[in-house]
Amino acid sequence: MTKEKTIAGKVITLETGRIAKQAHGSVLARVGDTMVLATAVASNEMREGFDFVPLTVEFREKFYSSGKIPGGFLRREGRLSDREILSSRIIDRQIRPLLPKNWYYETQVIVNVLSYDGENQPDMLGAVAASAALSISNIPFEGPIASVRGGRIDGEYIIDPSYPQIEKSDMEIVVAGSADSIVMVEGEAKEVSEDDLLELVKKSHEAIRELIAMQEELVAEVKPVKREKPVEEAKEDLIVSVRKMAEKKMDDILNIVMKQERNDAENALVDEIVAALEESYPECANDVKNILHEIHKEKIRIKILNKGVRVDGRKTNQIRLITPEVQVLPRAHGSSLFTRGETQALVTTTLGSSRDAQLLDSIDGNADKVYMLQYNFPPFCTGEAKMIRGVSRREVGHGNLAERSLKPVLPTADEFPYTIRIVSDVMESNGSSSMASVCGACLSLMDAGVPIRKMVSGIAMGLITDGKKAAVLSDILGDEDHYGDMDFKVTGTDDGITAIQMDLKIQGLSFELMKTALQQAKEGRLHILNEMRKGLDKPRPELSKWAPRITSLKIDVEKIGAVIGPSGKVIKDIIAKTGVEMDVEQDGTIRIFTMDAAKAKEAENMVRALVAEPEVGRIYDATITRLMDFGAFAEFMPGKEGLIHIGEMAWGRTNAVTDVVKLGDKIKVKLFEIDSQGRMNLSIRRISEPPEGYVEP
Repeated sequence: MTKEKTIAGKVITLETGRIAKQAHGSVLARVGDTMVLATAVASNEMREGFDFVPLTVEFREKFYSSGKIPGGFLRREGRLSDREILSSRIIDRQIRPLLPKNWYYETQVIVNVLSYDGENQPDMLGAVAASAALSISNIPFEGPIASVRGGRIDGEYIIDPSYPQIEKSDMEIVVAGSADSIVMVEGEAKEVSEDDLLELVKKSHEAIRELIAMQEELVAEVKPVKREKPVEEAKEDLIVSVRKMAEKKMDDILNIVMKQERNDAENALVDEIVAALEESYPECANDVKNILHEIHKEKIRIKILNKGVRVDGRKTNQIRLITPEVQVLPRAHGSSLFTRGETQALVTTTLGSSRDAQLLDSIDGNADKVYMLQYNFPPFCTGEAKMIRGVSRREVGHGNLAERSLKPVLPTADEFPYTIRIVSDVMESNGSSSMASVCGACLSLMDAGVPIRKMVSGIAMGLITDGKKAAVLSDILGDEDHYGDMDFKVTGTDDGITAIQMDLKIQGLSFELMKTALQQAKEGRLHILNEMRKGLDKPRPELSKWAPRITSLKIDVEKIGAVIGPSGKVIKDIIAKTGVEMDVEQDGTIRIFTMDAAKAKEAENMVRALVAEPEVGRIYDATITRLMDFGAFAEFMPGKEGLIHIGEMAWGRTNAVTDVVKLGDKIKVKLFEIDSQGRMNLSIRRISEPPEGYVEP
């Protein structure tokens, strides 16, 4: 069963019924020579004790898809790469809101890239295939949904740009939506306006509608029989009892400004109600928590919609108190402590050589990544004790968003040839820790002396709506994120947006409401930038004294071999003697990394000596390498020897060469001639003038 359609100038094919037929839903999608297989399976038994949808999404790039063999000892695909994790998250965030909230059946969506042509990107195709697989399965999925990538080159909006086009584009935005509205937006931009971004989202939605129509045709032909949505037993008596005991006390709890105190009070209320109702309702703790959760949610939302007052007393467009600090760690190359309300990030910048770059191994081939931002969210930042199991998908996603936010303002490799590693360690969190990481990273870069073009700030926006009224919230708290309808992060400079990420918990967002949120985000972003300037308003003129210095020089490409030597012998010798790090580029650029200026100069001189041409009339330091009856040979430049004839050793007669020099002697010589055969003739005596009255014999 196959459906084919031309969308945005490309032929897209969706096929089912041929591959992976035992999966509950299976779709093979193709554009050009890029093919992905998406499968959807849900367990038949409901998991007990869950309060979230147990959905897992795995996006895997098979190396055979592009005719490559994976690196590493095992030569097989291992754990997901960061790129695969990011693609998995994009698909997850689109489909999760469209599963029933009480769907506690283990659900797994796997997207495998089977063929890749290097032009048509597989991630958006995989998202469409995943939606189609769920739609034709027996899983009660409220789709279909679709997503596209959009860009703009020279003012022209492009849907599904190729990799070369993305390099030229001033926007790379992923948009996901239903036929009626937008549900997710994510991407980066080169300081574009809110109106330009919104226009790209609108044009992307036109393609989304076509992709959804194509999926609906496939669903109509398959005619899947859906499983029943779970129905929760209503415990009306318990709900009435809990509400009666909790209503007034919850009002008092929500007047507590500090997050930890508020959480402690709510936990105490849970214990109090459970103890009071335990006899009538044994083992009711989880039910009581869920009922209180709903009461909490209702009261927060009503207070915001009816009074315009938030949990901590702020107005809807008000930003929390900001404290920017720099130079907080004495040995870090750059450091900052950015505090906004009860959210705090300690951010460091470390500079290294190109050898410190991250090696990426993907279906596109190998590449070096010289700029990276890594985000850590330890459990103590929310006052919790949890098992630490390595880097989470959330940490990868938040780090990537912050990394993309700052990329447009970084200097080029020619301007600043360092590898840059930024680490954000979240010290406290009560909403918007990723945006605190963006602000802290900007300050940390400037503290390190990285010549960024402009300052960047970030803000997280929220939304509370009941279908009739809506309130857009600036700088959201954790509770406003948890109980609200939207998490909308926007970063940028004074002049425009650099990155964006929007996730919705409702069915969709109108363009008018999105425009309002973008404008309010701009106001907040500019306010935060002004607060950041109180800590540091421009990059420091000098690098930290603990950062390595780079000496750069350019040589003729034909001389690269002389610097490297056979099997790297020459360059290894320079590194061993001076203790520096060296990189040699294919264009003849040589970079020397070291903390010691004297060592850098020594290494530079050694390189220059290797590539320099002998200069007649110049005096050189030389070493005697061979003794002959008629003179001595001396190495006066790396790899270059010349003859000191016995008659050129002294003014006057020299009876024996060994009367003047011995093997291994270090002397000064003058190159006075390069003959027609390229032989270099050296002299000791010509360094000085002949004695008065001297007559050549």
